[in-house]
Amino acid sequence: MPTVADPLLWGLFLLFVLMMLALDLGVFHKKAHAPSFREALGWTATWAVLAILFGGWVGWQFGGERAIEFYTGWVIEQSLSIDNVFVFVVIFAALRIPAHLQHRVLFWGILSALVLRAVMILGGAALVTRFHWILYLFGAFLVLTGVKLLWQKNDQLQSGDSRLMSWLRRKLRVTDELHGQSFWIRVDGRLRATPMLLALLMVEVSDVIFAVDSIPAIFAVTTDPFLVFTSNIFAIMGLRSLFFVLASMVDRFVYLKPALAVVLAFVGTKLLLQGTIKIPPMLSLAVVVGVLGGAVVASLLRTSIGARPPVRDVS
Repeated sequence: MPTVADPLLWGLFLLFVLMMLALDLGVFHKKAHAPSFREALGWTATWAVLAILFGGWVGWQFGGERAIEFYTGWVIEQSLSIDNVFVFVVIFAALRIPAHLQHRVLFWGILSALVLRAVMILGGAALVTRFHWILYLFGAFLVLTGVKLLWQKNDQLQSGDSRLMSWLRRKLRVTDELHGQSFWIRVDGRLRATPMLLALLMVEVSDVIFAVDSIPAIFAVTTDPFLVFTSNIFAIMGLRSLFFVLASMVDRFVYLKPALAVVLAFVGTKLLLQGTIKIPPMLSLAVVVGVLGGAVVASLLRTSIGARPPVRDVS
């Protein structure tokens, strides 16, 4: 099975990711524009197909159980990344970032997330290898996070986020107005940040916060750092396009948070019971897909039958 000691696999995968990023920004989004729903849906489907094919390759090379571990980790990370969409919508609305500039912010935010998550995953893998009991701490943390998620609200910036945004605005001397795609400009000879940079920093901070939840959740499925990293990256790479698919309808997923809470509590319990009860990978995948899929279907049915919540303006 691939491990952190297999540099060729890591190198080839990172090369693939960098090529896709270059193709994305250098060809398809060279000119700033707001992706249409059809375009965003196409890219979302593309990354989903690539993830499915990659999981098939993992199964062919290393066995079906490893493939199931990858798919389970990818589904968990993809579902948790949907929660990111809620936060990104609030950030862009608070800073009045128009839709045609949001893709640029998400692109650079995700590029930095590749580095940050690689560091976090490799560090977590090293700790798990040396101190196996840390998995039990991960398990307890996930169960507590699941309980907390039931009470968390996303309809406004939390007080901590609001204070951080205000502090960054003062320290970076952020301009009141946007200046195209620029993150920095010079005003009277002095370098000043634009709201684009502030949005980028807030997106990066929110990604780190979500990674603190999602990475332990995937370690509950597999402790192999290569599978943890690749499942994370496939979900993150599809997040930009997924944002433009879901941004105007995030309020319709009324049962998503309870479902995510159940999933986190489930994988946390799985870690806590690893010494006594081994839950088969296929059963874990079935539970995760069943809970999340049921929540999405139930949410869409409820909001289509009853009165729909107001649609968010992401422009």
